[in-house]
Amino acid sequence: MMGDSMQIMVVMIAYMLVVIGIGVAFARRANQSSEDYFLGGRTLGPWVTAMSAEASDMSGWLLMGLPGVAYWCGISDAAWTAIGLAAGTYINWLITSKRLRRYSEKANAITLPEFFSNRFHEQGKVIMTIAALFILIFFTVYAASCLVTCGKLFSTLFGFGYVPMMIVGAVFVLVYTIIGGFLAESASDFMQAVVMIVALLVIVITGTAAAGGLGAVVENARSIPGFLTFFGIATPETVDGVQQAVNGVPQFGEAGSYGFLNIISTLAWGLGYFGMPQVLLRFMAIRHEKELTASRRIATVWVLISLCVAVFIGLVGRTLFPTALTTASDAENVFILLSTSLLPPILAGLVMAGILAATISSSDSYLLIAASAFSKNIYQGLFHRKATDRQVLTVSRLTLLAVTAVAIVIALDENSVIFTIVSFAWAGFGATFGPLMLLSLFWKRINRAGAIAGMVSGGVMVFVWNLLIRPLGGVWDIYELLPAFLISCLCIVVTSLVTAPPSQEIQREFDEVRAGV
Repeated sequence: MMGDSMQIMVVMIAYMLVVIGIGVAFARRANQSSEDYFLGGRTLGPWVTAMSAEASDMSGWLLMGLPGVAYWCGISDAAWTAIGLAAGTYINWLITSKRLRRYSEKANAITLPEFFSNRFHEQGKVIMTIAALFILIFFTVYAASCLVTCGKLFSTLFGFGYVPMMIVGAVFVLVYTIIGGFLAESASDFMQAVVMIVALLVIVITGTAAAGGLGAVVENARSIPGFLTFFGIATPETVDGVQQAVNGVPQFGEAGSYGFLNIISTLAWGLGYFGMPQVLLRFMAIRHEKELTASRRIATVWVLISLCVAVFIGLVGRTLFPTALTTASDAENVFILLSTSLLPPILAGLVMAGILAATISSSDSYLLIAASAFSKNIYQGLFHRKATDRQVLTVSRLTLLAVTAVAIVIALDENSVIFTIVSFAWAGFGATFGPLMLLSLFWKRINRAGAIAGMVSGGVMVFVWNLLIRPLGGVWDIYELLPAFLISCLCIVVTSLVTAPPSQEIQREFDEVRAGV
């Protein structure tokens, strides 16, 4: 077994070296200017744009969090979430991408806070500051979820302590991001998107065969109350959070109901895409808006395949190893368990690199965007407007260190559930920026006051709903993204209508963007 672990480790180290090599290759270009470092000089092609957007978006939860949910309580929660994400992906690419690419260039913006600020021609940079602060908050939480993935991956594989392995993963991602910037991130994300989908397909095919075929997997799922239905949910019988087993058979209670509110709540995951900085930045970075049509098709196909396979892996894992993972947190290791049990060490190492790929592709995006938010939008935008590119890059790298340190603190709890952490950060971005992005692109009457009201109300409501309202249960147990998104929309519209309309110059600029001028 020790020999197998060593072979897996060697393969994963080799993968890490390839990723670092990409960072070094792009380091010279990245350091030429802050625009190159943060947005790649708007030179991405359609394939890299699509694949890097989805790889940075999906993160380790695609390979660990989503299969874990399906393993623990069946397909309903995981499948409705996947449906919402797939629909959100397509609609976001369809209606947002071209308009944002055109508008961000018109507004001379290379970060999301800068776009919102320049869109309303503000002088005081209030929008920029608020947006940058929310990005720092939610991306720090997001980065923590990636570090949890690293810690679980390496501790499970090699038997090392969770905390030291989590810190090692954090240091690796940090060094890589500091070296290469946006171009390195996007180029490696393309490679990592390929690795991720190959890893998913290898495991689902191998696992299904080992379980006795598709029929055997489906039959096992049907034998568990509420496990294989879109309108019910399995309820593991637990004691202190640990699922009980009798004679090797995992114990489940009666199926729970998965009704209209649950479905609407999980479908609401799709709303998050309209405010997701790591995806929106790819729209801004593509070399020409005409290429976004091809990117949309590539991204949609990748997402559909990845999400469907990830959910099914949870069912395969429950069939092959019904009692091996006995807590909701442990269930997120089902992909690792299948890989190490079914594949030869070298191939298992490559598949494990898929998890590492997912983690790296997301965490480097999160760290880079958080760094750009502070260095460009707060440091240069507020305190030192004459700062040189060199100074901005230096501050950004110091910010990377600070954000990583805070993320490490958040990720110290090895019992953290990746899916839960990701869902909160996803809601934060979706509610803070989603309504503002859509209305900024498509509603001429929106003004600066409405933009501020929408961001603040959306971001604050995510915390309020998650911490104070949702715990009440019943009809209030709705994913915080949905009510926060709706409240943000309402605040934007009402505030914009009761305050002065935007200037003629802003309206003229909106008309030019809409007309493609």
